[in-house]
Amino acid sequence: MSKLVTIYGGSGFVGRYIARRMAKEGWRVRVAVRRPNEAMFVRPYGAVGQVEPVLCNIRDDASVARAMMGADAVVNCVGILNTAGKNNFDSIQSRGAARIARLAAAEGVEAFVHISSIGADRSSDSEYQRTKGKGESAVLESFPNAVILRPSIIFGAEDGFFNRFAAMARISPVLPVFGANTRFQPVHVDDVARAAVMGAMGEAKPGIYELGGPDVDTFRGLMHRMLTVIQRRRLVLGLPFFVGSIMGGVLDILQGVTLGLFNNGLVTRDQVKNLKRDNVVSPGAAGFEALGITPTAMDAVLPEYLWRYRASGQYAAIKDSAKNLRKA
Repeated sequence: MSKLVTIYGGSGFVGRYIARRMAKEGWRVRVAVRRPNEAMFVRPYGAVGQVEPVLCNIRDDASVARAMMGADAVVNCVGILNTAGKNNFDSIQSRGAARIARLAAAEGVEAFVHISSIGADRSSDSEYQRTKGKGESAVLESFPNAVILRPSIIFGAEDGFFNRFAAMARISPVLPVFGANTRFQPVHVDDVARAAVMGAMGEAKPGIYELGGPDVDTFRGLMHRMLTVIQRRRLVLGLPFFVGSIMGGVLDILQGVTLGLFNNGLVTRDQVKNLKRDNVVSPGAAGFEALGITPTAMDAVLPEYLWRYRASGQYAAIKDSAKNLRKA
């Protein structure tokens, strides 16, 4: 019988790419998610019955254990950018990761892959990065041979970064950004998936890998790249951090007093703290080179999914070509 992998958060942005690749490798794939009925799109990734979404709440031991029963490998992709009710940073990124690793060790799982982030640090002033760091420590405590992946900002067709700002550029003449000079090393989602699959299949040495693409650019520079692709001219306005802290604080309070009815998807105080630090691979850190993977450049991928934000959409290239035709 084919080997089985359980992917927690397997219907998310990164998880779906891992699920697809594991299915292509011939593995049975169990996608553990909170709402299986909304994850049915993963089933065609493999043959009939090869990829199945199952119900799981990573805040509950029994639920996590059921989802990994009989699994040969486990991949944890669960992470959040903003808190919502009981799904806060600590419960998901720290205690949730610890629970999955502890139960995987008890189940006798052979391989464990944990998706973290560059900047994960138990002593960080950012709750996001602090809980990421605590999650890593908990994983290694239960599963010393785990493979931990720390990607920089991830881009791809379903990303929440370039898509978000490109959508904003369609309606606004100004793109306000906090941390305009903060550097990022964007990494393609499928490259992260390739690294995760190597870890799950035992083809990567245990340890921590920092994953960044071949391009390093500032936040402002990334916005200009995006605007070039969508063929729009907009003012990229760098705003000071104190303005972001005030704005994030107000929006965080609004989310709290409305009991989550208003979901702060704009900017949070914690996100502003993260933007104060560069998000690039550390000197000497193991990365794609150690895995034998050549990372994908942004310019090779961004036009494939950002074209829909151009003024002429899919017809932009045709219109550009028509301009070169000689008048009869």
